[in-house]
Amino acid sequence: MDNSTIYVRERGSLRRVSDIVLAQPKPVSSCRRTNPFVLRKEHFIFTYNAEGSLRYTTKSLFDITLSFVADNIHHVDSLVGFPEQIGDRLFAAVEENRIFLNADISAKALQLFSDAYGGMVLGSLCLRNRFPLLHERMDEIKTFHSLKSLDLFGCRLGDDHEIFLHLTSSSLASLIQLFIGGNSLSDVGLQRLTAPIRMMKKGLDCLQFLDVSYNPVSERALRYLTCLPKLEKLDASGTSFRLGTGLKTTIWNLLGLIYSEEPLDTFDHLTCKTEGWAEQVIHQWETNSSQMPKQKKIDESRTSALRFFGRQKFVREALNAAPVVCESQEEAKRERLHFYRPAAANHAPERQTPSTRNHQEKPSRHNIKKRQRQAERCDSSHQDPPTKRLSSPTLTAEDLDLLNSY
Repeated sequence: MDNSTIYVRERGSLRRVSDIVLAQPKPVSSCRRTNPFVLRKEHFIFTYNAEGSLRYTTKSLFDITLSFVADNIHHVDSLVGFPEQIGDRLFAAVEENRIFLNADISAKALQLFSDAYGGMVLGSLCLRNRFPLLHERMDEIKTFHSLKSLDLFGCRLGDDHEIFLHLTSSSLASLIQLFIGGNSLSDVGLQRLTAPIRMMKKGLDCLQFLDVSYNPVSERALRYLTCLPKLEKLDASGTSFRLGTGLKTTIWNLLGLIYSEEPLDTFDHLTCKTEGWAEQVIHQWETNSSQMPKQKKIDESRTSALRFFGRQKFVREALNAAPVVCESQEEAKRERLHFYRPAAANHAPERQTPSTRNHQEKPSRHNIKKRQRQAERCDSSHQDPPTKRLSSPTLTAEDLDLLNSY
């Protein structure tokens, strides 16, 4: 086999491949697969008959071939066009061989399955308060480009994280739910996150539910969210927002959302979970990381700290800090700020709510007219085509600097 020539039929044409190196044989003492063309016990199924005698039957050619392809998954060019049943069984075989734990192969293998089967590989990913897993498997996580729900609550992203570019790229166009609460995200962070969308009108086109809770963001950052065309629900609990008539009016004028008296089930963590073929792969990553020898983890942490930060004490304190969560359920309930887009039937009445409350507070006639004019201006801006929303006042000097950096 080592001196033979390998031919591959691809798209109706036969070509010779000279740079393929098959998977290395495993030790004989191991129960793992060895030379794929040598008779092995794994090619047989051992059972016992009614008399208690041992008998064996050969595995099907399909199962043997499936095992061979799984061992050499990094040589496969594409799985596009293969039936979903074949892809599911092949993914299970690769997972069983723990190939996704190999950092040199896992990203390419996951990309191979994601390109062919999309959301079936992983449709929802929950990394809530699991920031080590996010940072260790960033390359692999970027291959899940058909996610509909992504929970990054408490992952310590800060204002300038590399995943921001991935969130606003065309590879995550199907994302509907995004949870980025508890990440020390400020107004600058939201500006960086939405800069590609506001400037190039690309990314997060289908985003409907956004969680920015427990971040030090102010009402000034709301204008950065106007670029999300399908935003329906917003969680701003634990932020610098102060519930009142002014906040309700601002959010309605900018985003078309109204305050919800009752908590929205969308932002309940119980509804967020990891779903797809790669669910057990995520579990393998986390389990493998927790079982890593303690000294090795300490050495790698020390090396990373010295390389990136130069301050080991600062990094150690950051890693040992507790995840960002609300102190108590009562506090969470009291500070809960959920906003949603009303139904079309109730659209017009809801728009009159701020003016009605202003009338009850008996303000001056001059203030009423002034607020009405502001509302009319904002309404007209919402009715303008998207191109007019990107006028020169929207692109500040900071935005232009961000665009140049991308």
